[in-house]
Amino acid sequence: MSRRGTGRGRLVTRIAVGAAVLAGTALAALQAWRIADDRAAAAAWRHLATPPVHDGVRFDPAMVAGLPEPARRFFQFAIRPGTLLATVAEITMDGELSLGSKQEPGYQPMHARQILAAPRGLVWRVEMGRGLVHLSGSDVMDGDRSWTRFWLVDTLPIARAGGDRDHLRSSFGRVVAEAMFWSPAALLPQANVRWEAMDANTARATVTDAGMQQDVVIHVDAAGRPLWVSMRRWSNANADGVFRLQPFGGDLSDFREVQGYQLPFRVDGGNFFGTPDYFPFYRAQVREIRLR
Repeated sequence: MSRRGTGRGRLVTRIAVGAAVLAGTALAALQAWRIADDRAAAAAWRHLATPPVHDGVRFDPAMVAGLPEPARRFFQFAIRPGTLLATVAEITMDGELSLGSKQEPGYQPMHARQILAAPRGLVWRVEMGRGLVHLSGSDVMDGDRSWTRFWLVDTLPIARAGGDRDHLRSSFGRVVAEAMFWSPAALLPQANVRWEAMDANTARATVTDAGMQQDVVIHVDAAGRPLWVSMRRWSNANADGVFRLQPFGGDLSDFREVQGYQLPFRVDGGNFFGTPDYFPFYRAQVREIRLR
């Protein structure tokens, strides 16, 4: 073999080794980034897991005596007299998520764990899909911080948002809406929660916190069981990709008793609730709820 051929072979080998080193370095950097995301979500979870001090206060129907009738009926259904007030909920759920459209939803299996601590925030850690379309990540609001961070096959970052007031406001809307049915004690009458009747079976709560405000509407049956919730959420989930107020909501069913609370174990929801464009991209079947 000529010296020229030997030199070319060595060059090819060096290029291959260099490419392998770069690929390994890039993969290590991505893994470190992913670990940092996981640690941030875990830290937010720990922070939100500490409930406010309620000093052993228990629910008394007199607490809601001054509310509009549909709101009073809701609380009397949702919380048994004498139940210890709990505003932090830890939820385990399965179900389906869609990243598609109403015409082609393409639902993927979903498993998630969530902590909800209204109005302070939430952490939703989710895995969805299978094989090469396996996605995992988190939606987080923790005080004045919020983010959405998702990874493809635990390796490639494919969705990252947050760190601005728009995302925080949207996250706050989710926190308030989900508190309505998963931690109703958080929306009992207090300085930052105002209730008003809309009709005989519908009431609206307005929640303010940290300079933000969110209205949530709840519709109940004759027994006070909530059938659906809706709100005008600050969102960019629209054709223009622009943040604006738009309908969001969903249906509630499969109520079960948890520590003195009547809570829905089936929740279907999505954008443009109550309009022809609505379809439930989120279909959750709860497996367990723990309150404190």
